[in-house]
Amino acid sequence: MSFPDVTPLLSEALAAHGYTALTPVQAQVLEHEARGRDLVVSAQTGSGKTVAFGLAIADELLAEGKLPQPGAPLALVIAPTRELALQVSRELIWLYAKAGARIASCVGGMDPSKERRALSHGAHIVVGTPGRLRDHLERGALDLSTMRAVVLDEADEMLDMGFREDLEEILDATPQTRRTLLFSATMPKPIVALARRYQRDALRISTVGEDRGHGDIAYQAVTVAPAQIEHAVINLLRFHEAETAMLFCATRDNVRHLHAALIERGFAAVALSGEHSQSERNNALQALRDRRARVCVATDVAARGIDLPTLSLVIHVEIPRDAEALQHRSGRTGRAGKKGTAVIVVPYPRRKRVESMLRGARIEAEWREAPTPDDIRRNDRERLITALLAPAEFDEEDRELAQRLLAERSPEDIAAALVRAHRAAMPAPEELIPGTHEAQRAAQVERHRPGFDDVVWFRMDVGRRQNADARWILPLLCRRGHITRNEVGAIRIGQQETHFQVPTAAARKFADAVKRTAGVEGDDESGITIEQSLAPPQHGAPHRARGGPPPKPHRGQGGSGAKGPRTFHKGKPKGPRP
Repeated sequence: MSFPDVTPLLSEALAAHGYTALTPVQAQVLEHEARGRDLVVSAQTGSGKTVAFGLAIADELLAEGKLPQPGAPLALVIAPTRELALQVSRELIWLYAKAGARIASCVGGMDPSKERRALSHGAHIVVGTPGRLRDHLERGALDLSTMRAVVLDEADEMLDMGFREDLEEILDATPQTRRTLLFSATMPKPIVALARRYQRDALRISTVGEDRGHGDIAYQAVTVAPAQIEHAVINLLRFHEAETAMLFCATRDNVRHLHAALIERGFAAVALSGEHSQSERNNALQALRDRRARVCVATDVAARGIDLPTLSLVIHVEIPRDAEALQHRSGRTGRAGKKGTAVIVVPYPRRKRVESMLRGARIEAEWREAPTPDDIRRNDRERLITALLAPAEFDEEDRELAQRLLAERSPEDIAAALVRAHRAAMPAPEELIPGTHEAQRAAQVERHRPGFDDVVWFRMDVGRRQNADARWILPLLCRRGHITRNEVGAIRIGQQETHFQVPTAAARKFADAVKRTAGVEGDDESGITIEQSLAPPQHGAPHRARGGPPPKPHRGQGGSGAKGPRTFHKGKPKGPRP
């Protein structure tokens, strides 16, 4: 197989590596108008961009069809994390193997003295992280005076991680005649400013939405009550039983909490966040690669540069900050032609925001409820039957043990024991509060049934203006008040507040639990205050008398004429007033 636009030595390497065609981003960087120019490339994870910039800089390295003797480096590739830099280095090694390229890696967590010795022996390409490259530059070990091409990989993440000064110092030390290639999954304003300062007449190439491989990723949006997110994640893991799964959280605290919860329930899980040392990261990744762990809980930044061939499930435990972050997270699966699944866990109040995000990313997602224990058990049965009926080879010892078992027990008993052992080895699914047509009906009609003839009314300081909905109010009441959903009567949602019934027999217990679960200001982490109502609501919704004082605005919300965004915590939505 030959590639007419590729240098012969690299074309042979591509064919030997199993390439039959170039990906869109690889083809576009080799087009005539892109040759020799500075490039700004928007390409997603899994699009083949490492090989793309390796091919793009070939004209600068192989000026006469071959490489010169190794000396001061001719090309520099800068990546945000150690894992990504080493991955890039491995890709370039096989791509330039037939050309005889010498490639040096300079990354944090490695012995800097060995790196300095490698640089002193000469290199054609240097791949490194900003901090370590800057250190070698300031010590005089890295000579950038002959640089012909510089590649910034994952430039958006490097700026997010605070490497701006490092990048500027490194780029200022290179010749102005160099070629600069900027690769970034997203293009925020800081990236545009960086390109404007260090590039000349750059050509913009964007393959987002073209080479991301949406066809290889099945998107699902799973709606849950805010208090049920953790249980929904556990059921999703059990439902899919992926060979390797990655769970994304927004903060290191949330990573720590979810990782502990999964370990407690029997999942083989590891965690990756900014608080982990390089040694801990290496151990976690090795556990994933050799199958000792199957679940990785990570923050966005910590997951950069991780390439796990067996990763088939991505769960967005917390909603990504924007459509580009959604695409980049999801791009960790569905790579190299393999199929993957990306699941967004959507609290009921945040559905509109996620719908808008999906439209912006041009992603068609299947909306569905979280898997129930019955769904999981149904899948478990099918997986067990498939595993036990799969062709297998047995040695004499296996057959002797089988004969002994058959002498002691019937085949049915032995098969049942196998099923029980299989189930015992898997974490139990979680029971979820239905979310639910029953809760929706409760918001609209009185539920007259035994036990609700004598009730106490309570109120919450959220209403329709805060997108209050019975689907997430009901689980919140159960969690705060330590009661079951059968102990909640009618729920009446007004403009500024919500009223609900609790049987008189359970009212004291409910009120005491609400106080214990509240903070010093009377609310919980969701920012919602619950208290006994002095009177039942009138006509289905609270209102004020004509000429009376306006209702007291909720904390975080302006007065009746307030404008601008409002901020709520976990239990309430975020966004502008409808």
